[in-house]
Amino acid sequence: MAFGTSGLRGLAEGFTPEIVMAYVAGFLQTACAGARDREVVVGYDLRASSPGIAALVGGAVEALGWGVVNAGKVPTPAMALAGLEHGVPGIMVTGSHIPADYNGLKFYRPDGELLKSDEEPIGREARALLEGEGTAFVPGLPPVDPRISNGYEARYLTAFAPGALAGLKIGIFQHSAVGRDIVGRVLGVLGARCVSIGRSEKFVAVDTEAVEPDVMAELRAALAEHGLDAIVSTDGDGDRPLLIDAAGEQVNGDVLGALTARALGARIVVTPLTSTGALEMSGWFETVERTRIGSPYVVEAMAEAGDEGVVGFEANGGFLMGSRFGKLTPLATRDAMVPLIAVLAEAVRRGVPVGDLVGELPRRVMRADRLKKVSPEAGKALVADLAKSSELRARFGEDFVAPETIDTRDGTRLVAKDGTIVHFRQSGNAPELRCYVETDSAQTTKAMLAMTMARLAAYFEGTR
Repeated sequence: MAFGTSGLRGLAEGFTPEIVMAYVAGFLQTACAGARDREVVVGYDLRASSPGIAALVGGAVEALGWGVVNAGKVPTPAMALAGLEHGVPGIMVTGSHIPADYNGLKFYRPDGELLKSDEEPIGREARALLEGEGTAFVPGLPPVDPRISNGYEARYLTAFAPGALAGLKIGIFQHSAVGRDIVGRVLGVLGARCVSIGRSEKFVAVDTEAVEPDVMAELRAALAEHGLDAIVSTDGDGDRPLLIDAAGEQVNGDVLGALTARALGARIVVTPLTSTGALEMSGWFETVERTRIGSPYVVEAMAEAGDEGVVGFEANGGFLMGSRFGKLTPLATRDAMVPLIAVLAEAVRRGVPVGDLVGELPRRVMRADRLKKVSPEAGKALVADLAKSSELRARFGEDFVAPETIDTRDGTRLVAKDGTIVHFRQSGNAPELRCYVETDSAQTTKAMLAMTMARLAAYFEGTR
């Protein structure tokens, strides 16, 4: 068990009653002093292990003297919204997009997302409890409270006009996303004609940041078959969006974030290092603040930026609101619904395809991929060595032997003299090494990413 960029993660079988009790107790005892009531909102995703782990969470919460509000199977932002509105903590059982045999706990303080500074005290308290005799408890959850899901849907149906998406025919790539039915209902009420695609009753790990080629091919075929204006989806727990335009091109998460921020009228954008350099080049925003990768870092920087016109987003597309925009109240946690609706509605309002909106940004193309089954130790060692060794960097391209800059705030980010960027980073959520490439050409980015991934695979093959 370890905290990554999105909460506590580990193999699903590792979430034993003892582990769950220790971390739930550590969380409630160290990060929830400001709760208005001694209640905890508990939600979970559709992976097979989640209901059982959620029952453990519910039992642990009650054994510690807190009440449980069962949100049921809802998107993470729906659970977070309910907790924030009532000033109580929340716990979401989800592994997001990581493999089905993994799972996790996302903790939410009464005032919003868990901060990085909260993790060490929680871990310290949990370890101390695990060394003791433990607390016996009975797993279980009360009946599902439908107000959590209903309130989340109402958030968007209130903020956007009923005909905001009128005239659009949208494909909903449902797979095993926990909010798949919510997405279809909301977009339908807002005027879109919706077509369901790829629903799965078995959990499928879909990473919206790196959609598998065979999945993308199926989605493009559906786009043509049904005459769709776009395809939308989310990751497993509904906090990261996927948008594919009418031409079959995926709108990168950071580009989607930029378009959303402009549509809302944001002044200040907070985003990690890996988001597109087109943000600064566009001149759309007064300030662009860069952070390490992970929503907790974005949340912390957003809080420092004030409460007027502030948004945050990541390269994976999760959109955070630090301010009120119209009828949309602040929700400083990753959400997939705002960017999907806001950008589609902007396309309808202006009478143009989504692809035309994308074309208004300066031309910078970022793509990401991941090499699976890379242990944290091996991945972190390579990333650290790339910052130090020009000989090692030469294996990944001559332009990076002596790069213009080497940024080690989060992994190793190499910026060549021509502006090309290659960023290596070991995932904090799963045993995989991530690679981000940015150039001013889609073809160049695609080719460079493929080449870099092949060289990464060869490197690790040679070290075994």
